[in-house]
Amino acid sequence: MNGPEVEIELEIEALERLSTALLRQRWRDRFGTEPPKISPSLLRLALAYDIQERLLGGLTPPMKRELRRIAELSRRRRPRAMQLHEMEKPGVAKGEPPRRRPHPLSSGTWLLREWNGMIEIVDVLPNGFGWRGRTFRSLSAVAFAITGTNWSGMKFFGLEEHRRHHQPTPAGPRSLE
Repeated sequence: MNGPEVEIELEIEALERLSTALLRQRWRDRFGTEPPKISPSLLRLALAYDIQERLLGGLTPPMKRELRRIAELSRRRRPRAMQLHEMEKPGVAKGEPPRRRPHPLSSGTWLLREWNGMIEIVDVLPNGFGWRGRTFRSLSAVAFAITGTNWSGMKFFGLEEHRRHHQPTPAGPRSLE
């Protein structure tokens, strides 16, 4: 190796030794903004990508066009599962309000979550959520598909604060008898 490859390797290795506070400062220095609220490992990946892009060049114009085309297709695509979901259900009066309130997220938003070393990306659709080519009615269903356990989707993706359920402790020592 020589040239930019050596410099890239050295800069990326240096990222591994930085504390979270220093990673966040590096982001501020480089981009002039507050870093996103993501894990240190994801922050390292983003900074490593920036180093590579700066030294080797970014995406080529044809690749950027292709990515824009794919993004536009994903926004226009209406998966079959969603079409079935939108059909009238037997026994539900036409014009009846939906039973659950719609999520507060804007269509086209991407949600990112690191889980078991993988970056999971969810696309907010007009009437659901897309993940790995599948469409889900709720963010909690996506969280279940990712983890295999029940989660509040909003909590799993960091959109709602975790609250500890505090139970008062008894007012005195407990008898073991």
